[in-house]
Amino acid sequence: MLSVIDRLSVAFDRALLVIGCGFLALMVLHITIDVLLRALFNAAVVGTLESVSYYHIVFAVFLPLAYVERRGEHIRVDLFVQKMPLRVQFALYLFACLIGLGFFGALTYQSFLDALRSTERQETIMSNFLFYIWPSRWALPLGFGAACLAILNAILKALVRRQSA
Repeated sequence: MLSVIDRLSVAFDRALLVIGCGFLALMVLHITIDVLLRALFNAAVVGTLESVSYYHIVFAVFLPLAYVERRGEHIRVDLFVQKMPLRVQFALYLFACLIGLGFFGALTYQSFLDALRSTERQETIMSNFLFYIWPSRWALPLGFGAACLAILNAILKALVRRQSA
């Protein structure tokens, strides 16, 4: 069971990482073309600011959250915890994971509701043209939900390791 959850979690967070990196590369390309057109031909790519602000950055930031969580790359302050006994370290680790699960779970729930409302209203922004932003709203619950899966996976792994030790 644990190996299935682990494989699913790893595959899911890697897929989201690849998509997030794709949006990052697309953003670099989009901005580079816009800058070159402005410099060389005094022209611009229409919608660069909107696309970068509402799509590229949102997907590049929120989709890779699970990958960052699985790798343990979120900011940690564990100076004092390192000096504590192993049992206390383990208990604090599980406690922190449960807090993270609750935090990301609440963010998943609320951002899902926001994405649903945005989709129902076909949300747009004021611009020189019709610019839909509702699709980018789905990056948040997807990224937060994947982070929940990664934390759950970390909890299960820690419990299995602790039990087998």
